[in-house]
Formats: sequence, structure tokens, C-alpha cells
Amino acid sequence: MLPTLPMPMWIVWCMSFARRIVIDTGVLVSAAIRPLSIPALALEKALLHFDVCASEETLAELAKVLLRRKFDRYAPKPLRQAFVDGLRQRAVLFVVTAEVGDCPDPKDNKFLALAEAAEAELIVASDPHLTNMHPWRGIPIMPPAPFLVGIR
Repeated sequence: MLPTLPMPMWIVWCMSFARRIVIDTGVLVSAAIRPLSIPALALEKALLHFDVCASEETLAELAKVLLRRKFDRYAPKPLRQAFVDGLRQRAVLFVVTAEVGDCPDPKDNKFLALAEAAEAELIVASDPHLTNMHPWRGIPIMPPAPFLVGIR
């Protein structure tokens, strides 16, 4: 069980779904530091109904961002590290070999490349560089709130 998100969703971590989803770092950070937020609920829904996809690059970015000192006021570092470790254990890891250069912010191309490699059904993102690209190569890109109400 992950201490930062004491929700029933962590019980079903071992289930496998045919549906795949990519979640950007901004959504994951918000979910980790605000367990009852819309991003946290979106993560819960994703874990309950989808295979959450990750790559070494996306997980490394999550750890780098979430473990910054500025987040100490929201949750102790060990709890934030536990969140990263828990996501690593529960995510379906993909090796991404193709490069994508479509996003106006080059740092966000890793999420597009992951979605393509994983053949993801959709991307949940809080970054406007990504959400403004909706849809990208036929893959919907949506913020957490519309994902919660619009995807079954």
C-alpha cells in the first residue's frame, strides 16, 4: 500500500487490462501530493481500468520532479519516494525506441513516444503543450477532469 494514496485502488495493482493509458508527470505529481484531488482520482480510475504505461525516461522525470525540496511541505520525502516506487511496481514498463518531435515543448515528446510505443488508448495530461495537441495521431489527450467524466 502506498502511504501517500491510501485508497482501495492499490489493492488491484496486479490486474492486467487490455486498455493502455499514459499519464504525464504533472498529473502524477499532483496525485502524489494531493491525495483527494482530481488528478489523484484520475490516477485511481486509470489504475482500476487501464494498464498505466511508463518508460524509464518518464519514471526518471517523475522521481526527479517529485523529490524536489519544494514538495517537502506537502509530504515527507520518504512518502514521495514510496509513491514513485509504487508506481514503478504497478506500471507496465515499455522500452521506447522511436523518437517523436511533434510537441512544442521537446521535454514532453517522451509521453507521445511512450503512447505510440505502448499503443495507448489515451494520454491524461495537465500540460497545455500536450493537451493542445488533442488528438495526436488519433490518440486523445485530455486533462484529468474530462478523463474522469468522459472515459468509461
